[in-house]
Formats: sequence, structure tokens, C-alpha cells
Amino acid sequence: MINIYEDINKLQATFRKTDEFENLQKAVDAVREDEEAKKLFTNFRDVQMKMQDKQNAGEEITEEEYVYLQKVAQLAQQDLKILAMLEAEMALSAVIQEVNRIITQPIQSLYDGL
Repeated sequence: MINIYEDINKLQATFRKTDEFENLQKAVDAVREDEEAKKLFTNFRDVQMKMQDKQNAGEEITEEEYVYLQKVAQLAQQDLKILAMLEAEMALSAVIQEVNRIITQPIQSLYDGL
């Protein structure tokens, strides 16, 4: 019997060795070591999570809340360390999307011709 989890664990180990992952790790470390950047990012993430929780609960986000979120995001993105971290995260996300496309390709091929 095939144990897919062994292969997934190997993929995880390889994933950690990619340039994209290593770049993100360095960028996260840089933000973590800078108290001001860390505080800005933590605030941004907290506000973002509260908005997502509110949306997931079916509640509307007010105009004031949306404007506040935009301001917090702009402040965070003005920090060069945070900006570098977000860019590294986007690059890693592109790798994840490509891996997901490759993994799900057999499923998609089942529907070809329907």
C-alpha cells in the first residue's frame, strides 16, 4: 500500500530548501528582530484577522473599519522590512500554487472529455 504521507513529508523537507522559502525565512527574521516593524506587522495582522472573523461570521464591515484597515496596511507596507517580507511571501505563494496545480492535475484529467 502506498503511504502518500511519506512523500508529502519529503516534499515538505524539499520545500524548506527552496530559495523562496529561505528568502521568506530571512525576511520574517528581519521583521522579528526590528521591534517597530514587528509592532506594525502585528497590528496589521490583528486588524486583518478581526475583519476576516467578522466577515466569516456574516457581519458587514463598516466603511470606517475598511478605511482603518487600509490605513494600517499602508503604514505596514511603508516599512521596507515588512514590504520585503510580503514580497517574499507572494513569491512562495506562487510556488505553492504551482505545486497545487501539479498535484491536482490527475483529478482534473479525470474530467477531461466530459
